[in-house]
Amino acid sequence: MPTYDYECDACGHHFELFQSMKDLPIKKCPACKKSKARRLIGAGAGIIFKGSGFYCTDYRSSTYSDAAKKDTAAGSTTTAAPAKSETKPAGEAAPSSSSETKSSGNGKSDKSSKK
Repeated sequence: MPTYDYECDACGHHFELFQSMKDLPIKKCPACKKSKARRLIGAGAGIIFKGSGFYCTDYRSSTYSDAAKKDTAAGSTTTAAPAKSETKPAGEAAPSSSSETKSSGNGKSDKSSKK
């Protein structure tokens, strides 16, 4: 149930009233008892989504924030070593295996098969 703001046009009294959305606006001012009260348009309340299913950074505890700061600080001080690439001089060829077969492009092997 929302809280509504009211103001009396007769005496200028400003007050809030907790009432159902179905209820009609009141007319009688509680201060001067005249029927000059009117409901004001308010900004409303902010919506706070709590629980699972929302952004993982919302509503984190201070211990989580402290641990995250430590992790990022530790991660920024260590640098990853560059990966070593194995390059061979242009004159050397890769060793070949004796089990390799040479193909002639027609799908048949050039090696003679024993029958």
